[in-house]
Amino acid sequence: MTHERRLFSLALAAGTPGSVTALALLWTGTYTPKVQWTLTVLIVGLWLGFANAVRERTIFPLQTIANLLEALREGDYSIRGRAARTDDCLGEVMVEINALGELLRSQRFHAVDAAALLAQVIEAIDVAVFTFDHQRRLRLVNRAGAALMVRPADRLLGQGAEALGLGDLLDGEPARTIDRGFAGIDGRWQCRCSSFREAGEPHQLLVLTDLSKALREEERQAWQRLIRVLAHELNNSLAPIKSTAQALASVLRRSTPLDEWRDDAERGLDLIANRCASLDRFVSAYSQLARLPPPQTRPTPVTRLVQRAVALEPRMNVTVAPGPPLEAEADPDQLEQLLINLVKNAVDATLERTAAEQESGQNGTVEVSWRRRQRAVEIRVRDEGPGVANPANLFVPFFTTKPGGTGIGLVLSRQIAEAHGGSLSLANRRDRRGADARLLVPLVAQPDQPDEPGQAVAPRPVASEA
Repeated sequence: MTHERRLFSLALAAGTPGSVTALALLWTGTYTPKVQWTLTVLIVGLWLGFANAVRERTIFPLQTIANLLEALREGDYSIRGRAARTDDCLGEVMVEINALGELLRSQRFHAVDAAALLAQVIEAIDVAVFTFDHQRRLRLVNRAGAALMVRPADRLLGQGAEALGLGDLLDGEPARTIDRGFAGIDGRWQCRCSSFREAGEPHQLLVLTDLSKALREEERQAWQRLIRVLAHELNNSLAPIKSTAQALASVLRRSTPLDEWRDDAERGLDLIANRCASLDRFVSAYSQLARLPPPQTRPTPVTRLVQRAVALEPRMNVTVAPGPPLEAEADPDQLEQLLINLVKNAVDATLERTAAEQESGQNGTVEVSWRRRQRAVEIRVRDEGPGVANPANLFVPFFTTKPGGTGIGLVLSRQIAEAHGGSLSLANRRDRRGADARLLVPLVAQPDQPDEPGQAVAPRPVASEA
């Protein structure tokens, strides 16, 4: 029995006692047949009419709600229900359905806009994007992917991955680097493959990124920086050598006694020897930078490393702020050399104070502190020198502003930090003049602890040792 018939039957059952009683009294009483038949028709008509009215007043709103839900299911979010008010239960249902339609309409607009933006981004990027269905047939390809296949996108869609030469890329590791030739051009590619579901069917997403262009650009920039530094260093040595050699040649061409130009010749030869020694140190520094061995890591107490690095600086007392007892997963020899370089640079910068500042008693300080940063230890070396004047060249090999410097200290230090899985940065201080070096090195694996402040206790000076 349908819901309408059950509802009509219940309405009839509700009016049955009263109607049957009225008819029984009517037909057992002393009434004329005309009155009996007239009242009988009236009672039965009203009985059936009210039962049908109850049925219609209940069924019609349900049909309206069903039509609204069907429209929402079909994606038509413009239809709204009438009599949406909050003073009765049916009106509250209409209010909620209208609110649902407005929400779905807003979400569809956002989804359409997001899909359009995503399509434009996929078409604009230089990364090749391919989408394959569960039968490994191509379902989507962007402009870069079509250019990679050297065919229009409409001719590629529907073809199998094996026919396109991409079948082996859908299997194996999700992310890997491959050497592959496309369109007769060999190159190195970053291959990423992942899975997703659309309409309940599994699909695969293949993304190919050309690493050759990026690597060539990075290589070109590295060569430019290296050539610039090499030219600077060579010019610094060859220019005085050339000038001295020309001066000695002019002296030899003059007919002067040996005793008169002996001193000039010795000074010139000494200058040439010094510049040649400088070039030799330059080449040795380059070799040291290229032969950095991998770190042999083991648990290393941070406090001991800091104290040993500070003790090797004899020119001034370096302030050490007490920190938590932490152990870094590091090569103690390499990390100590890194800290020695940072402390030495900080002391060099601090000592570069003007004579007026020194006479006024404004002596600069160098401070070393450390603290826990999640799963790493942060070691900071702060000075009160002139600060960082040229941040762009801080980590350029062989670039230096120090007389007689090699320009590999910071470069070597950053290589050591990155070889340990950490990082090294150098920036100007915000609280006062000077530089702030930050070194991050992984900690020995241990239970998670909250970050600790770098200066929980007032700093105290540590005497330097020779």
